[in-house]
Amino acid sequence: MDEAQKLRDYVKTAVHALGEKKGEDIRVIDISGVSVVADYFVIASGDSVNQVHALSDSVEEELAKAGLTEHRTEGYQAAGWILLDYGSIVIHIFSREDRLFYDLERIWRDGKQIAPDSL
Repeated sequence: MDEAQKLRDYVKTAVHALGEKKGEDIRVIDISGVSVVADYFVIASGDSVNQVHALSDSVEEELAKAGLTEHRTEGYQAAGWILLDYGSIVIHIFSREDRLFYDLERIWRDGKQIAPDSL
């Protein structure tokens, strides 16, 4: 399996983990053509602090099972915006309010939107 397919499989795993915990409005953006920060952003929302934590925990657990370890986590305590940095994949988990405020989809609109169910 080539590296690109492996990355897509990890993204698919993250999307599945978010879906299992009822993550809302899950989006995948391929930013590889517009940034050196990462290849993919995965964005999701939760409607409570507990759900945002559960989404984050689920992603970490499932990606660890798949063999991917994170570089760092930020924002877990406040849970308004949790960032899980896996190098080539960055996962953003927001409260509804913070997601509307930061509007990453608009900021990264030059990236390629990928339908999560097409992974």
